[in-house]
Amino acid sequence: LRLHFSCFNNGCAKRSSKAQSVTLHTDVGDIKIEVFCERTPKTCENFLALCASNYYNGCIFHRNIKGFMVQTGDPTGTGRGGNSIWGKKFEDEYSEYLKHNVRGVVSMANNGPNTNGSQFFITYGKQPHLDMKYTVFGKVIDGLETLDELEKLPVNEKTYRPLNDVHIKDITIHANPFAQ
Repeated sequence: LRLHFSCFNNGCAKRSSKAQSVTLHTDVGDIKIEVFCERTPKTCENFLALCASNYYNGCIFHRNIKGFMVQTGDPTGTGRGGNSIWGKKFEDEYSEYLKHNVRGVVSMANNGPNTNGSQFFITYGKQPHLDMKYTVFGKVIDGLETLDELEKLPVNEKTYRPLNDVHIKDITIHANPFAQ
C-alpha cells in the first residue's frame, strides 16, 4: 500500500492552522508528537504518509544513547534501511526556528546532507551541535515518561542497540493536513 499526499501548490499552509500530531504506541508506552508541517512540509508529508501506511508498525528502537537520543524508523532493524515515500533520499529542511534545544525534539536521521529516508530520532536533552545538520520536524508533547523508560533500557555498549527489542506497535494520526 502506497499512499500519496501532496502539499505543494495546493494551499497546504492554509489547511495546517491547527496542530497536527501522531501517537507512537510502543511496547513501553505512548509518545505523542506534534509535527511542524508549516516549517517542514516535505519531511512531514513523508513522515505522515509512512505513518498512515503502517510503515513504522513493528519497527524497533535500534539505537539508544543515554543522554543523547533514541532512533527508530528502519523496518529492517539494522539501522541501515528505510525509504522515503518517494523511494529515494530527500533534501533537508532547516529552519532557524527549529532547534535541538530541549528533551523530546524529533528529527530525521541521515548520513550526510540531503539523505533523509524513513529513520528518525528523539532527543533526550539539548543537542545544539545537531542544529542545521538534521531536520527537526516535531516535538514530544505527551509521553515524556515513556521517553524516560526508553532512556533507561540497557544497551549493547558497542552498538547502542537495546538488549531487548522495543517496538513501535502502531501509530495513531490525530490530524493529517496532507490527507485529501
